Amino acid sequence: MKEKTSTLTAFMKQRRMGLNDFIQKLAANSYACKHPEVQSMLNLTPPQDPELMNSNPSPPPSPSQQINLGPSSNPTAKPSDFNFLKVIGKGSFGKVLLARHRSDDKFYAVKVLQKKAILKKKEEKHIMSERNVLLKNVKHPFLVGLHYSFQTTDKLYFVLDYINGGELFYHLQRERCFLEPRARFYAAEIASALGYLHSLNIVYRDLKPENILLDSQGHIILTDFGLCKENIEPNGTTSTFCGTPEYLAPEVLHKQPYDRTVDWWCLGAVLYEMLYGLPPFYSRNTAEMYDNILNKPLQLKPNISNAARHLLEGLLQKDRTKRIGCTDDFTEIKNHMFFSPINWDDLNGKKITPPFNPNVTGPSDLRHFDPEFTDEPVSSSIGCSPDSSLVTASIKEAAEAFLGFSYAPAMDSYL
Repeated sequence: MKEKTSTLTAFMKQRRMGLNDFIQKLAANSYACKHPEVQSMLNLTPPQDPELMNSNPSPPPSPSQQINLGPSSNPTAKPSDFNFLKVIGKGSFGKVLLARHRSDDKFYAVKVLQKKAILKKKEEKHIMSERNVLLKNVKHPFLVGLHYSFQTTDKLYFVLDYINGGELFYHLQRERCFLEPRARFYAAEIASALGYLHSLNIVYRDLKPENILLDSQGHIILTDFGLCKENIEPNGTTSTFCGTPEYLAPEVLHKQPYDRTVDWWCLGAVLYEMLYGLPPFYSRNTAEMYDNILNKPLQLKPNISNAARHLLEGLLQKDRTKRIGCTDDFTEIKNHMFFSPINWDDLNGKKITPPFNPNVTGPSDLRHFDPEFTDEPVSSSIGCSPDSSLVTASIKEAAEAFLGFSYAPAMDSYL
């Protein structure tokens, strides 16, 4: 038991690291680097693929290198419109804060990103892709909604739905694993959200329990669309190396072109983790974990149903051309016998009572957020813009790089 607790603790710490940070740590480990698959993976950037992420920080681009992202909408929103109350999440480029709008007293989750940090790692395209995907989420019940976005000279702001039932990761961390009916309910809502994104030719690419939230009633809400890839047709592929180590599909590790079935692999990994408490090929030794993903047969303990076993074997099929979902995408998932108890119309209508109720008392109830976030003081710089006399050339450059970021929906979309 002590060894298992130690494994879980190490796993959770590793999960909080971003992929770029992880790769840099891996590169510094001479023993791990000797592993042939790790050596192959670290050689990530073919010169013909400009989209591939660069794990080495580089200086912000000059104006001549910047991408024209379209005209700004000249929004009227500004940081001082909000009272920023608590830090409720953190990422590579900024924080997510609970905020109350001063004029209507409504609560929002405001994602605040530092432009200089984004530019330093050349992530402008991913940020703009996140915004584009958020704009398309309004029609689906299990995807977080964007109300509007705006920017100051040094920061980007996403004003999002406030979801306070907690991360699925947080609940898994506390309960270790879920009973099969609960895991089925969550997997069904996740699959519905992924199927909707696929119908828009969007591949999600970063499904993991940290990106899956529960709302105040206990329904799934998928969030964080920074790694989404747009314009992937049903038979289309992409080749960007990205994701989270524990959930990388074999074809991604092999640096092969991959398609939307990468999301079904990740669904299998999350379902496995919900049932067993750890991802399917997890090892504290990262090189060994990658070797497991690529070569180790899937091992399933006998404490799950035959339907769950069959679905996991189909989703965690190393050959993507034989994976469940490769032929008819979400329809194959939906029709699998594991989901036979699910009425999909009722599910999408939120008519099925969730198996777990977070029992939050209201927007200020933060019991399901990690104290690692909520105990952190809210920076006074979050809600203000720098004095114009203090704006440096690099900040001006950052402002110009995100033309077209700001968005406000048409008035009738509120009706």
